[in-house]
Amino acid sequence: MQMRIAVEGCMHGDLDNVYATLLHLQEVQNIKIDLLLCCGDFQAVRNEKDLESLNVPPKFRSMNSFWKYYSGEKVAPFPTIFIGGNHEASNYLWELYYGGWAAPQIYFLGFAGVIKFGNIRIGGLSGIYKSHHYNMGHYEKLPYSEQDIRSIYHVREYDVHKLLQIEEPIDIFLSHDWPVGITAGGDLKALLRQKPFFEQEIQEGTLGSKPAAELLGKLRPPYWFSAHLHCKFAALVQHEKDGLSTKFLALDKCLPGRSFLQVIEIESGPGPYELQLDEEWLAITRKYNAVLPLTIRNANYNNVHLGIEQCRQFVRNKLQTRGSKPFEFVQTAPCYKPSQPVADGVFHGFYKNPQTEALLQFLELEYLLNKMPESRKLAASQAPLISGCSFDYLGEDIPIDDIDDTEDFKEQNGPKSIFIGSASGSSSELLKDSSFVP
Repeated sequence: MQMRIAVEGCMHGDLDNVYATLLHLQEVQNIKIDLLLCCGDFQAVRNEKDLESLNVPPKFRSMNSFWKYYSGEKVAPFPTIFIGGNHEASNYLWELYYGGWAAPQIYFLGFAGVIKFGNIRIGGLSGIYKSHHYNMGHYEKLPYSEQDIRSIYHVREYDVHKLLQIEEPIDIFLSHDWPVGITAGGDLKALLRQKPFFEQEIQEGTLGSKPAAELLGKLRPPYWFSAHLHCKFAALVQHEKDGLSTKFLALDKCLPGRSFLQVIEIESGPGPYELQLDEEWLAITRKYNAVLPLTIRNANYNNVHLGIEQCRQFVRNKLQTRGSKPFEFVQTAPCYKPSQPVADGVFHGFYKNPQTEALLQFLELEYLLNKMPESRKLAASQAPLISGCSFDYLGEDIPIDDIDDTEDFKEQNGPKSIFIGSASGSSSELLKDSSFVP
C-alpha cells in the first residue's frame, strides 16, 4: 500500500491556503492525500492574547487562520502533524509540551516527540538551535519577557537527549532548521545561486543545527524534512555505519510561486490511518520526566532512577488497557471573535491543558510544567555567569519578511516534479521519490 503524505515548509498561520492547495491537488490529480506534515512556524494563534507570545515584527502580528480551526468554525480536511519553529505562539505550545491536539485534526508533536500514523513512525524536534541556550533548562515563565519570547523556542539538550534514546526505526523526522552539514549532500552550487549569503556560514560549519545533525546520524530515518531557511533544497545522506540513506528535503514558506509544498508516496500498511501514541517514546518520557529542567540549569541525569525496560513494560500494559489513541482535544483559551476582541482583563497566563494532564496521569507522572516559581529569579541572577551569553539578543537566522528575488530552486537532474497551480495563487508539487536525489 502507498500512503500519500503532503509536506509543508513554514506555515506562518496560512492554513486556509495550504489546505485549499491540497484540496485542489486532490481534484486535479485524482488522488487522496492521507496526511499533512508541517515543518514549523505554524503559528497556532487562538486569540489576540496569544499574539503577545508570538515572535514576529509588529506588522506581521495578525490572527491569520488557525483560530478558525481551533474554534470549530472550520475542520482540517487532512490529519495534520506539526512541529514548532521560531515564530510561534509559544504560550500555547508550552501547554502541549509533550504533544497533543492543537485543534481537531491538527496535532502538535511537542517540543520533541514521536507519534505513529498507521504503521509510519514520525519523530520531530521543535525550535531552532542556538548554542548559548542549548545546555540550559526551560526556564522561561509566563508572562514572557521580550527575551523569553526569543529564547523559549531555542532547542534544549534535554529534549535532544530524549530523542537520542530512541532505538527502534523512525520513518520520517521533522526539524525546523536544517542539520548542520546537510548541504554537502545536495546541489550546493544551485543553493548558493539562490542564497549566496549562505556561503560563509556553510564554510564555517554554522549553517544549521548541530543537535539535528547528531540526531540524523543516530536515527538514520529514510526521510527528513525541514524548513526555516525559506528555500527548497534536496540532499541525499549515506550513513556509513549500516549503509542506510536519508532523503532530506527542505521547503519554503507559504507564498505564491514558492516551493513550499510537496507530496510523497511511502510504503505503508493498509488504512484507515489514525494517530497512535508511540510505546517507546512514552517509555522514554516516563523515564526522564522527573528531571525535566525548569530553571536555567540543565537536567541532572544522575537523578534518573527508572530503567527503560521497566518503563517499557509499564507503558505496554497501560496501552493494552486504554488503547493508543491520543487524548481528546480540549479548548483552553477563549476563541477569537472578530466582532468581539478579547478584553484586556481576560486571563492570558498559564493554562493547564487537560490533554497534558491526562497523559501524565496515564503515565503516573507529576505535572511539572507550571512549577517554576524560582526560574525567572534564577535566570536573572545567573545570566551574567554564562560564558559568551547575552539574554538581550534579538537576531534570528532568517527574518520572517525576507524577500527572494531569485527564481525558485528547480531540480537540475532526474525527473521533474509536476507543477500544480491553485485559485489562491499558491503552488504545490507532486514529488517523485527519485527527485530527492540532487
